[in-house]
Amino acid sequence: MKNLVYVTGNAQKAKHFAAMMKMDIPHISIDVDEIQSLDIREVVEHKARQAYAQVKQPVIVEDTQLIFSSLGALPGPFIKWFQHELGHEGLCRLLGGKERTAFAGAAMAYFDGADITIFERQLEGAIVDKPSESKTGFGWNIIFKPKGSSITLGEMDELEFHRWYAQIKPFDELKKFLSSI
Repeated sequence: MKNLVYVTGNAQKAKHFAAMMKMDIPHISIDVDEIQSLDIREVVEHKARQAYAQVKQPVIVEDTQLIFSSLGALPGPFIKWFQHELGHEGLCRLLGGKERTAFAGAAMAYFDGADITIFERQLEGAIVDKPSESKTGFGWNIIFKPKGSSITLGEMDELEFHRWYAQIKPFDELKKFLSSI
């Protein structure tokens, strides 16, 4: 793990990554292009290769997606753009009377300049009718309610949020992998 860095421009994401990994992995903020693809694995592979080309040391990158079942693969990895264009209210209205099942997911990629390893997870839930009030939420957390929960991720206290967040992101798989290299 010598010289390994976590690359993201999102300070909130970096904070949660550090809290969940419980490993001493420094964070670095650099700009990388995000390709337009509904395949989240393709997106993180491209980000990892670009990040490595800039920092010349092993990197971890990630991306998230939110898939509305009634819209096929959308918004998927484009959720940030959809959120920017429509806002949280618009995202909720986008489904209208359609079925509201959704899948929150994430992919993380490790790249050392030679080998790339990608970890992926997703969690079933639903898009609420209107955004919730946020306690710990950021991004789309105020519109996604995990299956088995009565509230959105954004309404949860920090402890409960981290419990659900760990089901969306492949932290355990990444930790196990990093311990083996």
